[in-house]
Amino acid sequence: MTRLPLPAVALAAVPGRRKATLELAQEIERRGFSGIYCASFGDAMGLCEALALVTERIPFGTAIANLYTRHVSDYAVTASLIQELSGGRFHFGIGVSHAPMNRRLGLRTGRPLADMREFVESLRAVPRVGELPPVVVAGMRRKMVTLAGEIAEGVVFANAARSHMETSLGALSADQRAAPGFFVGDMIPTCISDDREAAMAVNRKTLMMYVSLPNYRNYWKEAGYGEEMEAIEAALARNDRDALPGLMTERWLSDVTLFGSVSEVREGLEAWYDAGVRTPILVPSSAVGNQMKAFAELFDAFSSDG
Repeated sequence: MTRLPLPAVALAAVPGRRKATLELAQEIERRGFSGIYCASFGDAMGLCEALALVTERIPFGTAIANLYTRHVSDYAVTASLIQELSGGRFHFGIGVSHAPMNRRLGLRTGRPLADMREFVESLRAVPRVGELPPVVVAGMRRKMVTLAGEIAEGVVFANAARSHMETSLGALSADQRAAPGFFVGDMIPTCISDDREAAMAVNRKTLMMYVSLPNYRNYWKEAGYGEEMEAIEAALARNDRDALPGLMTERWLSDVTLFGSVSEVREGLEAWYDAGVRTPILVPSSAVGNQMKAFAELFDAFSSDG
């Protein structure tokens, strides 16, 4: 079996299990995984501040923080604090989120590209905050990836199509693609189980929210899944959400997520590295348990990597 670099993992602090989440982070570090990246669910910045204090070596970051939910100067102060406390291990991943989600939060937003550029410029102009961490921009389609190459130190995708990654990364310059310090990550829903159908069902459930978002559907159309996305749009138009899992084809799911046996997941992970993703970020779920069970399965799958 091919010896792989250990991937990074996604972590969220679920209410009632926050202390256990920090203990889990220490175990992730002990086992040699390549990073911990905190989703916007819960308080990603707060979790990263805690990680700075309870871990010693592992890189970590937000993936992502919604740039609209806090004032840029507040973000700058906190990001600098985490960077200092961690000894320079923090990556500040930021994104514009999605219009339906921002509307639900009552946020006023502008044009995504212009807002991202203004935020990063303003972040770096905040006085007397100390050293800022590298900025990683959440990208999906070509224009945002290009902007990430222009203004940031990295780009992070979520639920990207592996077959489309070469095209997506083509928006970066050759120097950026070759530079070891330029972060290229992707959040990949992952379910490890010998019961492939059960694992696929878990990943379909994970992606239910994402297929409801127009930006994601437009990206997946661009990636070659127009038929699937048009069928999903028709189901959403008639308010038939029960039909959505059946419209998430295995062809699409195999390109966007990892699932199946240990060997299948490891082979799929190797393909993600080959596609140009330097930091695959596995988002583990279990077919038979909660987040802690999912991590136990992940640890078992990579226990032989040392």
